This record gives sequence, structure tokens and C-alpha cells, in this order.
Amino acid sequence: QVQLVESGGGLVHPGGSLTLSCTASGRTGTRYNWAWFRQAPGKDREFVAAFRRSGSYTYYADSVKGRFTFSRDNSKNTVYLQMNSLKPEDTAVYYCAADLNTILSETRNPRGYDNWGQGTQVTVSS
Repeated sequence: QVQLVESGGGLVHPGGSLTLSCTASGRTGTRYNWAWFRQAPGKDREFVAAFRRSGSYTYYADSVKGRFTFSRDNSKNTVYLQMNSLKPEDTAVYYCAADLNTILSETRNPRGYDNWGQGTQVTVSS
């Protein structure tokens, strides 16, 4: 098992930026598939971004493409989500997730990941 801890959330004005971090401990390594999801009150958990270790592909939801960037630092066992040009509709709890065996068809689905962080709140408001 790998333990995930997110940080970096907070309150930001529309148009602002935040960088979320997710640090792994336990059974860490470079063989994980990673993802960020978010969940707003009363809504289902929504895919934001994902990184597949096979081919090193990165995927983004259409709603964040061009504004959010996934990155990782293997030496720190940490993945990041750089969020720019934030909008009020980006307000949600953001979760990182990891799994060794995510199948391609579940890359954008929470079912594809067994390991989750506790979430970090992002609020975009003026």
C-alpha cells in the first residue's frame, strides 16, 4: 500500500493560481499511475488529470485543459497539479489517487485507483 497526502489547497480569487502537491509514502516507486480528481458539494467525483506510467502520457479533462498541468518529482515521491486561471467552478475538494494496475479504459474513472489521499479544499471566490 502507498499512503498519499495532499496539500496546497486554499482560497484564491478568480484568475489566480494554486499548486497542489501529493506526497507518497510506504510502497513508493515509479511504477504508479497517478490521477487528480475533484468533488464539489452535491456532485460526483470528477476526473481532472492523470498520468499513465506506460508511455508517460498525461490526460486532462476538457474543462481544465490549457489551465492545469500535471507534473511529478520522483526524487520526492511527489506529484503536483499546477492550476492557473482558476474559475469559481473549479471550487471543490481535490484528491490525488494512485494505482499500479490502472487499465487504460479506467484512466479517467475513480474505479481505476485503489489508493487515495484525504483531499484538499480549493475555493475560488472573489
